[in-house]
Amino acid sequence: MPPFAPPPADTTRPTLSGSFGMAASTHWLASGTAQSVLERGGNAFDAAVAAAFVLHVVEPHLNGPGGDLVALVAPADGAVRVVNGQGPAPAGATPEHFREQGLDEVPGSGALAAAVPGAVVAWLEVLLEHGTWPLADVLDYAIHYAERGFPAAPQLCAVIAAMTRHFVDHWPTSAAQWLVDGTAPTPGQTLRNPAYAATLRRLVAESTQAGPSRTAGIREALRTWRSGFVAAALARSVERPHRHSSGTDHAGVLTADDLAAYRPRYEVPTRLTFRGVTVAKPGFWSQGPVLLQTLAILDQFDDARLDPSTALGAHTVLEALKLALADRDCYYGDHDDAAGLAALLSPDYARERAAAITDSASSEYRPGRPPGLEPCLPPLREKESVRGSEGVGEPTVSRTGVTRGDTCHVDVVDRWGNLVSATPSGGWLQSSPAVPELGFCLGTRLQMTWLSPDSPSGLRPGRLPRTTLSPTMLLDGDRPVAALGTPGGDQQDQWQLLYLLRTIVGGYQPQQAIDAPAFHTVAAVSSFWPRIWTPGGAVVERRLGADVIEELVRRGHRVTVSDDWSLGRLSTVTRDPGSGSLSAAANSRGAQGYAVGR
Repeated sequence: MPPFAPPPADTTRPTLSGSFGMAASTHWLASGTAQSVLERGGNAFDAAVAAAFVLHVVEPHLNGPGGDLVALVAPADGAVRVVNGQGPAPAGATPEHFREQGLDEVPGSGALAAAVPGAVVAWLEVLLEHGTWPLADVLDYAIHYAERGFPAAPQLCAVIAAMTRHFVDHWPTSAAQWLVDGTAPTPGQTLRNPAYAATLRRLVAESTQAGPSRTAGIREALRTWRSGFVAAALARSVERPHRHSSGTDHAGVLTADDLAAYRPRYEVPTRLTFRGVTVAKPGFWSQGPVLLQTLAILDQFDDARLDPSTALGAHTVLEALKLALADRDCYYGDHDDAAGLAALLSPDYARERAAAITDSASSEYRPGRPPGLEPCLPPLREKESVRGSEGVGEPTVSRTGVTRGDTCHVDVVDRWGNLVSATPSGGWLQSSPAVPELGFCLGTRLQMTWLSPDSPSGLRPGRLPRTTLSPTMLLDGDRPVAALGTPGGDQQDQWQLLYLLRTIVGGYQPQQAIDAPAFHTVAAVSSFWPRIWTPGGAVVERRLGADVIEELVRRGHRVTVSDDWSLGRLSTVTRDPGSGSLSAAANSRGAQGYAVGR
């Protein structure tokens, strides 16, 4: 009997194959945009940036220009690097200020929760360093959809409908931007964002003042964003107190100086080799190493123990994830001892953690204690009364397993061998009041910090909040062979893990692995307000099978059964360095993500 059940014969879509270029993302208009750029001679970086600005327009409930970005880029002639587009806490975002406001935690919505926006600056830096197109051509797609309109997806309409009363009562600028005659749009209705179109047109116009040079124009756009009309409008927007998820009104602390000082970072990825495949992730300021830690733990088991479609495999995966996520909560963050966290990926530590997995589900919170590290335990709250809950947290998978969306993802590979894997997020329309002259709002990433000074993910001015954004790149030796990722908040690395187990160990094709039944644990402290956890909790798609689900319950998992096609929004592109053949696949759940290519 093979160690893995055979992959399904049928898939919702084919795994695309070709040799010219491939793009996959969470929205068909972004995927189509990326492919259009490739067809017109642009490279993967031009395509990814163009797609990203389109995502600002067509998925405004999942990301925005006021949000953040984490990406992995692999130039055909260079090494894989992490693009750290996660902005830091503003200078005025101190724990003392929050306590003076009567708050004992960072709210999940409102401008007090805003980190310095990093997404647009990071995308422009990618275009500057790796792209070939001028800014006007790259932004033309987003301007088109913002001015001419796009069909509103059901999920977007549902989010606006849920926010309507809050907009009317507390955020009138958002009501003016997103409601149509005072009501939420209906699915398929054409939506426009003329204010954001005007922002992009003005950015292009000011960039042309630098002359005909492509690079000079992009640098001028960066200056304008950081120190010109955009920065001035964002700084003004936070001065007026407005309703936060705490149920109280506050002004924000973001200033023009914070915006002017921000620079994204290029970093060496954190890596681990699993079953001969090297997995590259962003560092310990993100949750990316959770995937690496879990793979290191699972590497201690035989293949037969790793099939997510079986009860034994699902149990083993869930238990390994709980251990890695507990370490995330207690150790990860943008702090001075980042180098010491490498101990979390050591073989000896992985063997120790694997030995903690038994035949029964654990309901305990079990961070490890590798040499030289002492865990800083977060508060463990199972339930909490949530006041003023409109727009809080990340609009990700609910406790009942119902998918409401959350973030965006885009992967691109071109015929020259350039690869991009990017996960933009934050700045959702439900984050904070819209800035009417810009057409977008600020993000809420600071909600992922604690006000405790001892926490490695504690709030500190100038430090990054620990983010859930976690794209992935796979390498054969030093040669990139795949880019992948998914939205999902705390579930991002969990769903990617299932994909990797099925493709690397089980031999699934990309679309087969994406279509396969998904699950995740909720037995970790949520990264988003109100920061609760569910001991022993797991959410599974019903089509995992009654026998498997019953066995998980028998082993002690607190299982919530979700709809058949409700968990995960993965996409991927691949490249064979030897032949140059390309492939792509994307999630069919929600009928929104698509892969294109030839």
